[in-house]
Amino acid sequence: MRILVTGGAGFLGSHIVDRLVGLKHSVLVVDNLYTGQRKNIEDHLHNSNFEFLRHDVTIPLFVEVDGIFNLACPASPLHYQRDPVQTLKTSVQGAINMLGLAKRTKSRILQSSTSEIYGDPKFSPQHESYWGNVNPLGIRACYDEGKRVAETLFSDYHRQYGVDIRIARIFNTYGPRMSSGDGRVVSNFIVQALRNEDITVYGDGSQTRSFCYVDDLIDGLITLFFSSANHEPINLGNPIPTSMLDLAKEIISLTNSNSKIVFRSLPQDDPKTREPDISKAKALLNWEPKVSRREGLLETIKYLSLNQ
Repeated sequence: MRILVTGGAGFLGSHIVDRLVGLKHSVLVVDNLYTGQRKNIEDHLHNSNFEFLRHDVTIPLFVEVDGIFNLACPASPLHYQRDPVQTLKTSVQGAINMLGLAKRTKSRILQSSTSEIYGDPKFSPQHESYWGNVNPLGIRACYDEGKRVAETLFSDYHRQYGVDIRIARIFNTYGPRMSSGDGRVVSNFIVQALRNEDITVYGDGSQTRSFCYVDDLIDGLITLFFSSANHEPINLGNPIPTSMLDLAKEIISLTNSNSKIVFRSLPQDDPKTREPDISKAKALLNWEPKVSRREGLLETIKYLSLNQ
């Protein structure tokens, strides 16, 4: 297959590219390099089955492909809040353009959605049937609502035009190729610990996230894409919740750091919990995470120690 990966120079996108190239598919990466980095895909630049096109998905793209992974959108609050209007355009107009391409080429298309569509949830764990609790006017809304609208578009293109869609609701993912300055909690804590700086925990540290190692997440995305028809959203993430305070302590221990933990005010609309119900992924994809948090953190620490 010739498969298009939008956002393919980013953290998750580049890992998907590695997997697809390894499976002998021809891969076209489209990325405007707003947060993606050429170094993430440089090993493939001289591969005859690989092509890179610097392009913004908010502009229509006319190429011939057999499948599409749509991952184009900044995913960390630091990046998506820097230009909220463009973030919203990327999610919405980018989805329209990629769905139009999928409709024309009769390609299967996977949308990288997010646990953020659940907002600050009132229920845990979050099941795909939960509609969420999102502030449409808050500083996170450009991302949350953009991804929610994208899911609506994917569902409507499937119902109205028969486009073969997949929707993955991705929960917090970490691992090698995270950017040291992207503002996400795992990379923040690790870089601060490696530098023996104070580790900044927001709120009292009791809020939880569920961290999935990147290799496990990519297994889930690839399995979902090539699975038989699963047109409804599917949660992909690690169902084991961890408090921010416990994560900070664990990273200090794993890095043998002298860092101290300091507390800061909780940002607006920061969710108190993230915990996926992955029973649907288990039943339909026979998928669940395998890498332990300790093992994944050690690999991430190794990467970030060399790429600060």
